[in-house]
Amino acid sequence: MTADDTALVEKYLEYVRVEKRLATRTVELYALDLGKLAANATQAQVALRDVKNNHIRRWVAQMHSGGRSGRGIALILSGWRGFYTWLGRQGLVASNPVQDVRSPKAPKPLPKALGVDDAVQLADFESDDNAWLEARDAAMVELLYGSGLRVGELVGLDVVAGKDAKGWVDLQAAEAHVLGKGSKRRTVPVGASALAALQRWLDLRGPSGTASAAPLPAALADASTALFTGRNGTRLTAQSIWQRLRRRSQLAGLNAPVHPHMLRHSFASHVLQSSGDLRAVQELLGHANITTTQVYTRLDFQHLAKAYDAAHPRAKLKKGS
Repeated sequence: MTADDTALVEKYLEYVRVEKRLATRTVELYALDLGKLAANATQAQVALRDVKNNHIRRWVAQMHSGGRSGRGIALILSGWRGFYTWLGRQGLVASNPVQDVRSPKAPKPLPKALGVDDAVQLADFESDDNAWLEARDAAMVELLYGSGLRVGELVGLDVVAGKDAKGWVDLQAAEAHVLGKGSKRRTVPVGASALAALQRWLDLRGPSGTASAAPLPAALADASTALFTGRNGTRLTAQSIWQRLRRRSQLAGLNAPVHPHMLRHSFASHVLQSSGDLRAVQELLGHANITTTQVYTRLDFQHLAKAYDAAHPRAKLKKGS
């Protein structure tokens, strides 16, 4: 770094420390980021005042290929951008070379899905809860995993169809009618296991939806239409379903706590693994755009890669080779 570059960096750090009154740690981080900038400029044989947009883009690409995260690059660019904004105010540069440069987008994490064995283990599990709670929770698991419902769609289900019903299950047709995102209705199939679990739950649920034979208070009469209710007859909330599912997965011996959307991800992943029909999975999930559904192809490939590693004789190098 030339003496001129060193002086510019020191003046800028003094500016953010004294005039902007930034915390000591923040100033230290700025100094580190500007040290990276100066090192890159030195390697490119260009003065800091002469750095151009193409230089910045090249250095961003190098950081990204070197494994730095998108968030980390964004923080560094923020520091560089502030430095050149200050240089511009001093009349030392004609334009900010960092102004329109953005960090690479971080890859979206894969949705968490259960393996087939774990999903079946959870669906087949029978807890020591009383029969009323056990039947209800089992039916919820079967619908979440067997039909790929969102937790909000599950909460909105009523016992029977009606003009005010957000959703319901037609046992005879083996179909669930739900109100999804964007107030879009869709119909999804309900499998034999889910139908049997629902019938068991309905047999025990009672007309009021309470865990006792006591009549439902008039103030809660509307709640009696809910398919899934709490012990007092009120419609179950999404938070309650999260808690019950987390508890059930732990009792079932699964390694990680399960949440409702994990079962929806598992439904999509397992249907795609078996059918390979991405369009069908899109329709079943109620995705408006197939690009949303395509994330499950990454899960499907992950599954295939694991199967290959475990089964193919040439998948792994022999020890000592």
